[in-house]
Amino acid sequence: MSNLHETFKKSYSDILPNQAAQLIKESNPLIVDVREPNEYADGHIKDSVLIPLGQLEIRIAELGAKEREILLVCQSGGRSGYAAGMLSAQGFTHLSNLVGGIMAWVREGLPLYK
Repeated sequence: MSNLHETFKKSYSDILPNQAAQLIKESNPLIVDVREPNEYADGHIKDSVLIPLGQLEIRIAELGAKEREILLVCQSGGRSGYAAGMLSAQGFTHLSNLVGGIMAWVREGLPLYK
């Protein structure tokens, strides 16, 4: 039974906007925004890289080392959570998902850039 639990254990961290802001300040992670270009153009986290979810698998080499700290972001946290699971299955080990996505980031008064 414990092996089954290990197989389905979540392999990334869900973090809140203020925790993400602290992570950015302290660790300078690669911030990957998996939204669509029009969503990204409406406002994004400073220094984030746009790789829409539908392109993530074919652009995986752009992420660099599998040990690199990566923060995944989308509009509400769903697509980025999916992306985190997908990257974890590819062997990435330091993944965080922004819970509530850009909507939660804005609610906390954190800045967006255009």
